[in-house]
Amino acid sequence: MGTRLAREVVPMSPFSGSRAAMFRGAGHELPEMAFQRSHRLNLLRLVVLLLVALAGIKFLFRDSFTLELHKHVSKDSGFWGDTGDIVQDIIPQSQVLEVPAAKIMALRQKQQVPRDVSATEMRLVHLDLKGAAPRVSYLEQVFPLLSQLGANGVLIEYEDMFPFKGELEILRSPYAYSEEDIERIQQLADQYKLEVVPLVQTFGHVEFILKHEKYQHLREVERFPNSFNPHIPDTLALLKSILSQVIEKHRRSTWIHIGADEVFHLGEGIDSKNWMSHHKGDVGTMYLKHIKEVLGFLTAQYWGLRVLMWDDMLRKISVGALQESGIAKHVSPMVWFYAPDFEAEQIVPFLTKYVESGFEAVWFASAFKGTTGPAQAWTPLSYHLKNHLSWLKVMQAVPRLAPLRLQGVVLTGWQRYDHYSVLCELLPVSIPSLAICLQTLVNGGFTEDAKRKVLDVLGLESVQLEQSTCEGRGAFPGVEIYHMVEQVNGHLKESILKALEEESAIKGWFSPYHRKRQFGNPRNMESFGSKAP
Repeated sequence: MGTRLAREVVPMSPFSGSRAAMFRGAGHELPEMAFQRSHRLNLLRLVVLLLVALAGIKFLFRDSFTLELHKHVSKDSGFWGDTGDIVQDIIPQSQVLEVPAAKIMALRQKQQVPRDVSATEMRLVHLDLKGAAPRVSYLEQVFPLLSQLGANGVLIEYEDMFPFKGELEILRSPYAYSEEDIERIQQLADQYKLEVVPLVQTFGHVEFILKHEKYQHLREVERFPNSFNPHIPDTLALLKSILSQVIEKHRRSTWIHIGADEVFHLGEGIDSKNWMSHHKGDVGTMYLKHIKEVLGFLTAQYWGLRVLMWDDMLRKISVGALQESGIAKHVSPMVWFYAPDFEAEQIVPFLTKYVESGFEAVWFASAFKGTTGPAQAWTPLSYHLKNHLSWLKVMQAVPRLAPLRLQGVVLTGWQRYDHYSVLCELLPVSIPSLAICLQTLVNGGFTEDAKRKVLDVLGLESVQLEQSTCEGRGAFPGVEIYHMVEQVNGHLKESILKALEEESAIKGWFSPYHRKRQFGNPRNMESFGSKAP
């Protein structure tokens, strides 16, 4: 800008070009008078030039501030517009020029300026940290693997593994990541071009919060710690604190996921029954009311941050109620389905409903582990591959649902079914499944190229899908654990169960009662010790 101005004013200089030649040609005037008159004219021209330049610079800089503000407050800017857009009418356009410079700077510091990846179809790998959360040193090995296999992001469900502080410190596990760990995880993600999307449950699946006596009064049903009571003001206040702490540590993130799935027992609490009676409402409108409050906080405090949520509760709500709520402007539903074989026609009705409700983009959620039983120890490869092949059929149907567009896919990997359940498959055990599923999405099927890539990256010789086995030593992170679990699951487990069920001496002197209390007769134990595998 400054360079362009300099080039434009050079010809106006009294000492350059034709002006200088004219002065030199005035030889018939007295030299002293000619010099004085020329000097005065030159000074006058210089003053005028400086005034014009200052006015121009002021005008141009004022325009840059105005354009910057208009970019953030345009009434045409929707939530799914360019990165940096905010909800309309937060600052009326008529007041834009009246905003002091100090407030302008404050607004810029407050708002998020995430990188724009809206044109990219995302493939996120879900890291469920509810149990057996990996150490950062393990993630240092896993993140490059994810990137190599075709992922470009991670959905991190921290639950009690986040380093909450202050009033929220009670929520953190003794094994929670430190603040330095959270920063290191994001540095790794940046290094391997992985978008980090934090997930914070805001309605259901909040056992890790409501199990504490401090927060029991926020339960929807007093005896169940699953879901929040949305009518108590303290619920939203608590969620604001939780969201703020998580977002504060994820300033690089473009999205946040607010969960909101499986809000069990919603509508069964006394407050909810009273609300529905007085407002002539139903569970759906009550659910949307709470979601609107959460979205209202996020859109007001974190401009440009995009919000995701699970879609299962929305499936039960009418198009009219969804339209009236207005949430479609501020959140994108993530449609999840984990069955191995399903047709696009089972999902398309949901997508059609979301188009009619005003949503412009959706996400899909498949599964690479953790959906075949709460105590599943070994990942069934064929089951999860079929789930992804089914999702590919749904993806082919999306273009005919325009203007709805697919923004991304999350490959979920559940670690526990809820906060109180036992562990599902460990992450190292499910790495082959994750590799197969990722490459299936990348290649549009489990093609020969996809299979070759999986074998090369994981250091395997072959994969037997129906048997859920892999041949070869392997060279992926945690392969030692993979082989140990394989040994237990494929060999020891069956023989141990057979011995426990069929050997009368074991049933009589080595029962679950004896094992739990570590109590038994050494003589009898010696008699069947040799029979144990």
